[in-house]
Amino acid sequence: MRPLISDPYAELGRDYARSRRPDPRVAAAITAALGDARSVVNVGAGAGSYEPEDRDVVAVEPSRRMIAQRPATAAPAVQACAEGLPFADGAFDVALAVLTVHHWTDVTAGLAELRRVSRRQVIVTWDQAVFARFWLVRDYLPEIAEHESRLACLDRVVEELTEAGQVPAVAPLPVPSDCVDGFLGAYWRRPEAYLSERVRAGMSGVALLDQNVVATAVERLRADLADGHWHRHHVGLLGRTELDLGYRVVTT
Repeated sequence: MRPLISDPYAELGRDYARSRRPDPRVAAAITAALGDARSVVNVGAGAGSYEPEDRDVVAVEPSRRMIAQRPATAAPAVQACAEGLPFADGAFDVALAVLTVHHWTDVTAGLAELRRVSRRQVIVTWDQAVFARFWLVRDYLPEIAEHESRLACLDRVVEELTEAGQVPAVAPLPVPSDCVDGFLGAYWRRPEAYLSERVRAGMSGVALLDQNVVATAVERLRADLADGHWHRHHVGLLGRTELDLGYRVVTT
């Protein structure tokens, strides 16, 4: 029996396609990790970001709201969850999972399914210890780190793959200073963006927190920007073009 499909993005994904556009530099790193794969299953595919256009792609996404935001030109999408992929063994060259594993209800089962249906896996996740040092988390919303400590991220992914007899390779995925994909770390050099409720709505790490806590943190950031405190404290970031916030590409 396949797992029941829950839809955490019924509300979170309301405006997802507009705030979470694929960044070409992130896309290039993912494409490189796919190597010579001709067939790809994109698990937790969302609105279709980072699906290569030059391969045979099938998308898997549990949320109807997210599927509805996929453009007409996107790869065909199946409503299913990672823990119960409706494909034959070895059906794909690569299983791709971009910033999705932390949402899965059973990570062991989900990663086993990726291994079952594909020859290789490419997983984008993040190192929680590195991300906890990000100024937004460290100085304003440590609740993000507290929440994320309960999620399956880099350490869990590597552990699961290693225990399954694979040898995962881990590569950093630096975030460009002008990143166009609005994931949580995207605006590290553009702090004003975090003041926008619309921007924050596309970041599950913020949207799933107590919004009273978030509102207090946002007002502190607003004040620090207004009086110049943020810029004085983070002057070393202002000339940088990319930053390692802990995002990682795991390949097998």
